[in-house]
Amino acid sequence: MTVVAIDGPAGSGKSSVARAVAERLGYAFLDSGAMYRAVALVAGELGRDPGEVAGELRIELSDRILVNGREVTEAIRTPEISVGASRAAADPRVRAAMVRQQRRLLARGDWVAEGRDIGTVVAPGAEVKVFLTADDAERARRRAAELGSDVESVLAAQRERDRRDREREISPLAPADDAVILDTTELSLEQVVERVVAMVGRR
Repeated sequence: MTVVAIDGPAGSGKSSVARAVAERLGYAFLDSGAMYRAVALVAGELGRDPGEVAGELRIELSDRILVNGREVTEAIRTPEISVGASRAAADPRVRAAMVRQQRRLLARGDWVAEGRDIGTVVAPGAEVKVFLTADDAERARRRAAELGSDVESVLAAQRERDRRDREREISPLAPADDAVILDTTELSLEQVVERVVAMVGRR
């Protein structure tokens, strides 16, 4: 069993990198952001607090995202759900429930897991830990291209999200002490993937 932990702020490329590394290595891919999005989706639909809902959900990750057996792959990818997921992730009850789910998944098989606290909290014993970062403007440009939004509004939202992620009491965004910090500003996706795959090979 091998776990590759890829952490970093929004727009650093961690989801794209983690997915590609998993495909290259034949590992399963754990998209932690999708789990928080699922909590936000269900809480919004039920009109309930995310902290109350999170413990009631069983989330399964593969090519599709399932919540209590229901597929939500597309439903969780809206801008509104992104905002809700960021707020939900600041709730200690939600984080505790998602960490339990993530550890349950990672306990079996080989995984590439991405998030903001995989290497520090979820899987501190991961064999490979990478913390991706990039220039603020470049991260906003990537995110805007992905969402079809203007860069300035994305940059403003990104800075607020970064602040929340860094300042929250539970699992603040920070690299693990033994993580390799990789600046992706000037690197292509393929270059980053090659570097992470090489790290796994050396381990």
